[in-house]
Amino acid sequence: MSRREMHLLAYLKTGPTANHMGAWRHPDASLDDILQPERYEHIARVLEAGRFDGCFFADGLGLHDIYKGGFQTRLELGGQISFLDPMMVLPLMARVTRHLGIGTTLSTTFHQPYNLARMLASLDILSGGRVAWNIVTSTRREEARNFGMDDLPPRELRYDMADEVVEACCALWDCWDDGSLVMDKERGVMVDASRVRHADYQGKWFSTRGPLTMPRSPQGRPVLMQAGSSPRGRDFAARWAEMIFCPQHTKADMQAFYLDMHQRMVAAGRDPESCAIMPQLEVVIGETESIAEEKAAYLEYLVEPELILAAQSSALGVDLAAKVDDIDEAAKARGNQGMQGTLDRVRSVMETEGVTFAQAVTKSHRDLILGTPTSVADQMQDLFDSRACDGFVVSQMVFPSSLEQFCRSVVPELQRRGIFRRDYRGRTLRENLQATPRG
Repeated sequence: MSRREMHLLAYLKTGPTANHMGAWRHPDASLDDILQPERYEHIARVLEAGRFDGCFFADGLGLHDIYKGGFQTRLELGGQISFLDPMMVLPLMARVTRHLGIGTTLSTTFHQPYNLARMLASLDILSGGRVAWNIVTSTRREEARNFGMDDLPPRELRYDMADEVVEACCALWDCWDDGSLVMDKERGVMVDASRVRHADYQGKWFSTRGPLTMPRSPQGRPVLMQAGSSPRGRDFAARWAEMIFCPQHTKADMQAFYLDMHQRMVAAGRDPESCAIMPQLEVVIGETESIAEEKAAYLEYLVEPELILAAQSSALGVDLAAKVDDIDEAAKARGNQGMQGTLDRVRSVMETEGVTFAQAVTKSHRDLILGTPTSVADQMQDLFDSRACDGFVVSQMVFPSSLEQFCRSVVPELQRRGIFRRDYRGRTLRENLQATPRG
């Protein structure tokens, strides 16, 4: 059997920062091109040269306004912001690459299945079958209010609705058979209509007749990606996900998550090897270990403490300016908002570091791997070989230099060890994900 090879995705934002809230202030960070096409075309070329499976954009549908009841802190201090709609950026990236997977975050809570299926199918066709959909159910009340809702639906209901949205999208993507588009001038036949059918999907919350107005894409449908951490979110991922994006806690936590997801996929009647589980990494590389430590310390220095609280407030779904001192109190106060993964991560930090809730929420970076290219590769290989993951989501840090350096120094080391591809083997994103066994 072939040697397992890890998978790599890049986590991007159409704004100043991804998860590291101080990286945009670094002297090497590029800011004047945030609204320019060249920024996104360049990083696409960098990632394809580094043989990444793909990249995806984290996205939201509103300015974070939980902390102190407003968005001022997040805007002024440079928190996670989407200055552009990723769906407008991805075609630019597709045009300058041939193999790189391209994806974005789209919510099942605020979009109708037909619109989702149509947008994603169009991009999948134009990119030659390289699109991924990061499926989210949305976790912030301000997003709901932007779509005419007073509040978010309850968590369990959001996932029930998400199941229907994905079912409906899949039905729409299957309306056209392969080869339906004939384009025969001599016979005067554009489409073999006998190979096109209605979707006729009817659920409790969503229905759609179909068919789509476009033919089947080269990979049939976009690759489905998901990041839920709650029991219901994990069940959703076990049913649908081909890539699972998860936060990195301890090695033991990652191994437990990996085993749990494999068990859930078996229970759902799926082959666990059909899904790549990838924790997020923030990587700081230095010529020596001490230089890497100094670089990490400098990045930490650039983070405004208040921005950490504002970001944690959004992720937890509770205003930490209100002096919430207990994690159970925070869990109760958040209502329908907040991400279960963030709550779990705070609990993990409290337990492993022996700190209080108030102390845990002030910590900004818990996914950091630092060192020389060799030692970074050592740490990644240890997690990969110990069945804690199938690869990694490498987060945008100092843009674009951090990802450039990773592709220039860490990727060749992984390739030398035989655990990362030297070239793309597939034509589509799905083919590249499944090109080598993960068993």
